[in-house]
Amino acid sequence: MFFLLALPAFFLLMGWVVMLLWNSTLASIAPVQTINYWQAIGLLILSRILFGGFRFGGPRGGGGVGHPKAQQWREKWINMSDEERERFKSEWKKRCKNP
Repeated sequence: MFFLLALPAFFLLMGWVVMLLWNSTLASIAPVQTINYWQAIGLLILSRILFGGFRFGGPRGGGGVGHPKAQQWREKWINMSDEERERFKSEWKKRCKNP
């Protein structure tokens, strides 16, 4: 229940922060107009669409260092012989070569 109320409140607070930062910094150093609260909310939504921000936690489905797939590949690499590693490297070089 708390999360359902905290998430919109956080988003609304971030709109206020964006508005204050834009108006206090950008408007004074660049030839831009000040923005109102709803324009700041629009900027937040636009930045989410363009840049995919507002993620909480680690990468989703990614291959970060602690990710199980990364650990599997690390173990596989460690258990390979030198010959297998060279074959693996040469195969990837072939695949990644620019045509």
